Amino acid sequence: MGIGRNYALKFISGKYQGGEFPLRTDREIVVGRSADLDMVLVEDMVSRRHARITVANGKVTIADLGSTNGTFVNGQRIEETELKEGDRILIGTSILKLVYQAEGGSALDPQAIKSQMARAAQHTSGSGVMSGRIDEVSIPDLLQLFGASHKTGVLVVTSAGRQGKIYLRQGKVYYAVIDEDHDLGPEKSFYRIVTWDSGSFELARPEESDFLVELEDSTESLLMEAMHQLDEMKRLELPPRETNLALQVPMATPLRELDGDLLDVVQLVLEHGTVGGVLDRAPGSDLEAGANLKKLLERNVVRAV
Repeated sequence: MGIGRNYALKFISGKYQGGEFPLRTDREIVVGRSADLDMVLVEDMVSRRHARITVANGKVTIADLGSTNGTFVNGQRIEETELKEGDRILIGTSILKLVYQAEGGSALDPQAIKSQMARAAQHTSGSGVMSGRIDEVSIPDLLQLFGASHKTGVLVVTSAGRQGKIYLRQGKVYYAVIDEDHDLGPEKSFYRIVTWDSGSFELARPEESDFLVELEDSTESLLMEAMHQLDEMKRLELPPRETNLALQVPMATPLRELDGDLLDVVQLVLEHGTVGGVLDRAPGSDLEAGANLKKLLERNVVRAV
């Protein structure tokens, strides 16, 4: 980090969301629940003296002060580490992002900043529910933070009129669903939700739900596969989900030359008639169904209309 740059901690989740706490050069601030500290976060999951942030010699460092629930940077529990611009810090239910402060940024004295934060907290329910925008912090980043801090609850994501739910038990993902359509299956639903890049999220309290099928792979494995499928689906360059599909007449490839998986997709085209319908109702992953649909389009068995 260059000496002379001004930094701030921007709250991107939690009861202080949207607020910024400017960092001054050559000084330290202590974060915690105690009212006499520099940054006061009033919630049960924050210790009285939780963490210390120091700006010195052009560097910003953070150290945990033996807190009960820990301090996390980019999904890793830390004792002390240097921060860089864009790093995300989890303290209690607040996610803070280290940002460059805009030119002419806040010159408020510490007491005025504390007063602003106190007023911001008054506009929230005080329930400790973690919420924010996935434009600010991606779903994979959230899941890594929740995994490291062993969160239990339901990550509810709302994006473009859709609602996705990812169920967590002690930080591990065990189920997912989109718009309560359980026929999609938890794996397919999870892979789709993870790719959403705009909208809002909330970590709600656990729901008392019993699911016949639960995800068994680790959260890390699920995230890696989700990113792999996203990359491969982009390479397929399928038509948009709402595109209507029909059988090509005449067909360039006779049906008897198609294997069973391709014939299954032909049937889905007849029954559901859109790209989205085929992907939704195909067994297996979107990538498997998408690859087979791409073959049918290329072999002039199916056409977009």
